Amino acid sequence: QVQLVESGGGLVQPGGSLRLSCAASGFSLGSDAIGWFRQAPGSDREGVACLSGNGLLTSYKRSGVPGRFTIVRDSAKNMVYLQIDDLKPEDTGVYICARAQAAYDDCSIHMHSQYADWGQGTQVTVSS
Repeated sequence: QVQLVESGGGLVQPGGSLRLSCAASGFSLGSDAIGWFRQAPGSDREGVACLSGNGLLTSYKRSGVPGRFTIVRDSAKNMVYLQIDDLKPEDTGVYICARAQAAYDDCSIHMHSQYADWGQGTQVTVSS
């Protein structure tokens, strides 16, 4: 049974950092892509970052230079992490990880239909 469980959210002041975790079970991270998405109040869900199954391709939402989002995985632990730096109030939302089955050498933060399995999300609130 495929499961994705997010954690690590919370209340953070602007300028702070967070590392969100996605615990994956029931499948191998080495063959499937993982994406992180954000659902903000009153807004459509948007893709933030993704990592292909082979670990070689990443894609990110534009967040300035340098980018503020970093997606990494620990295959030994079956974990995928999203590091968010220099947090801004507009980063507030529920962050959800999702799996794109058989996306070995590709991933997309725009093609939400590519992702068949979704976690419940973890709330991130950026406020002073």
